[in-house]
Amino acid sequence: MMNFSLVDVKSITSNEPRSNFSEADLENLADIIIQTGGIIRPLVVKVTGVENYTVVDGHFEYYAAVRAREKNPRQAEMVNAFVIAPKLEDLVVKQVASLKGIDSSSKIVTPQPETTKLEPRLVNLELRFEKQFNELKSEFIQERQRIENQFKQLEKLIPQKSEQSNPLSLLNSLDKDELSIKLQRARIPGAEKLAKGIFDARRKKPKQEFEDYRDVMKSVQRLGVQTILTIIDEWSRS
Repeated sequence: MMNFSLVDVKSITSNEPRSNFSEADLENLADIIIQTGGIIRPLVVKVTGVENYTVVDGHFEYYAAVRAREKNPRQAEMVNAFVIAPKLEDLVVKQVASLKGIDSSSKIVTPQPETTKLEPRLVNLELRFEKQFNELKSEFIQERQRIENQFKQLEKLIPQKSEQSNPLSLLNSLDKDELSIKLQRARIPGAEKLAKGIFDARRKKPKQEFEDYRDVMKSVQRLGVQTILTIIDEWSRS
């Protein structure tokens, strides 16, 4: 049998730690208990001694009642409770567990939108792509600087004997056949085709001459850095 009683909060204990509950939630319910004069959901307690009880169900409400008594000892001294007989303890515990199971299964679970799940992954991908892009950009700048430094060093090494010995002057003055022979002697692959490309690109220039070696590379298709460096090196020696 279960008896409904008003029980002194001080005579009740709980085996569940208070730290399991949010202090803000306990504080809020405590204020409501003081304002309404009690809890609408009575505690379920069992007798553990003379005027001593332990909570079977309603641990959160119990700690809220404790807090209410701390704030207002006179108004929140007593709490509503069902005091269960020792012989019914096991049955009541089963009933409490059964009701908790029904409560948890009846809760509406709001599915998490796929977009919410994907957002952290998309952010990580964006950060990874940005990092890789910055690394590639840095490598490109370093490579371009290295090539420019090579050009500058080679230009310093070019003998300044005469205009005819300057590779850039030769690129600007030799006709197609002379270019082809010169490139063949420098062992440049595809010399004849490259000579035609240089000759045709030069004729399209406003002054029919290249401004510098970078201009040659930009104007002649498939003329790579290594090839122009080889041309400069070989023609500077001859």
